[in-house]
Amino acid sequence: MKTALITGITGQDGSYLAELLLAKGYRVVGVVRRSSTTPYERIAHLVDRVELVSADLLDQTSLTDVVHETQPHEIYNLAAQSFVQTSWTQPVLTGEFTALGVTRMLEAMRKAAPKSRFYQASSSEQFGKVIETPQRESTPFYPRSPYGVAKVYGHWITVNYRESFNLFAVSGILFNHESPRRGLEFVTRKITDAVARIKLGLQHELRLGNLEARRDWGFAGDYVDAMWRMLQLDEPDDFVIGTGETYSVREFCIAAFGAVDLDYRDYVRQDEKFFRPAEVDLLVADPSKAEQKLGWTPTVPFAELVRMMVAADLARYERPR
Repeated sequence: MKTALITGITGQDGSYLAELLLAKGYRVVGVVRRSSTTPYERIAHLVDRVELVSADLLDQTSLTDVVHETQPHEIYNLAAQSFVQTSWTQPVLTGEFTALGVTRMLEAMRKAAPKSRFYQASSSEQFGKVIETPQRESTPFYPRSPYGVAKVYGHWITVNYRESFNLFAVSGILFNHESPRRGLEFVTRKITDAVARIKLGLQHELRLGNLEARRDWGFAGDYVDAMWRMLQLDEPDDFVIGTGETYSVREFCIAAFGAVDLDYRDYVRQDEKFFRPAEVDLLVADPSKAEQKLGWTPTVPFAELVRMMVAADLARYERPR
């Protein structure tokens, strides 16, 4: 039985990845921070099938101890301060978690389990002010937020450890991936949650920032499969993961409100406080390398993803009623 260690197991991607690995017969160990609360909503259905251990991306010793004790075959580093907007108000904390946290995990692996295989969650936000469209593995990075800058560091330190210490370490440059488990602070869930509340008479308007920003949106459940495939290769390599299609925030609103027969123009208001200090206008992936080398293609199209998220939020609010 293979052992997988997942940081960020309580997040969207961590929960889908844990499901996938359990289905493949893995022993799954999840890293959680010590806390007086237990934010395990996304993995509530899995807690009796996974092992949860305490460690912190800010604490080198705790990470090294966990890797030494569990001796994982595969390490998936998904934990980060991952909300772009927050990275401007907490840039130092973002750097500690999202950049230096990667170094600490790699150091833990190098010292305690150097034969393990390491996956780093890189991000399309690294491309930022894009140099070319679509974006591929060779596209230069031009991050436009402290989060994007931190992710660039995490990406290159992974490459550096791979080349310096001969570790099996890869980065998946994942474009936006969504699901009903997405946090409410992210624009896609903010929209679908508001659609459900407006449809049920619990809310009357939705305030958003830049409606013209365009993103490559896919389903998180598809993307964790790509993570796993990267660690099954004979040689480590980095991959762009996305759908190759791009839609604006406005088009997401049209699809989400349309799913409940409403017109977004009646409810959506633009609010300057939700605009980024430095905007990323267009992100769209070229996932051809992943298709060729990993045999990976997305299975959930944009319209289906939006309907899925709206339906889940409607069900969540209707259940207590």
